[in-house]
Amino acid sequence: MVTIYHNPRCSASRNTLAMITASGETPEIIHYLETPLSRERLVTLMSMMKISPRELLRSKEAIFTELNLGEPSLHDDQLIDAMVAHPILINRPIVVTQKGARLCRPPEQVLGLLRQPVSHFTKEDGKIVYYSARQA
Repeated sequence: MVTIYHNPRCSASRNTLAMITASGETPEIIHYLETPLSRERLVTLMSMMKISPRELLRSKEAIFTELNLGEPSLHDDQLIDAMVAHPILINRPIVVTQKGARLCRPPEQVLGLLRQPVSHFTKEDGKIVYYSARQA
């Protein structure tokens, strides 16, 4: 089973989803902006990905600046609270498979998580991504 935490407005997320389906998988798609993650699920995903809240935090959003989330003195719990309250702050896409979980930026990061990844894929911008199992 493949699960993608997806934002259809994000090209990285769209490309990741397209790579998943091109590889023959039918993922569970969670539109996390419409169905926000619980605090517990968010913490679990970060643990699975072995990344900190600051690494998952999306700094390109206006709310990031408004809430002064770049302040180094903020604790992990405060950053997690901000992402739960404002899901747009969660970087995407996150993909979970039996092989693990990963923030798929760039999108080709997903290929190492799939059972039978495509050997090449053309992204929306026309860039061709080549993949070999040795890259996993």
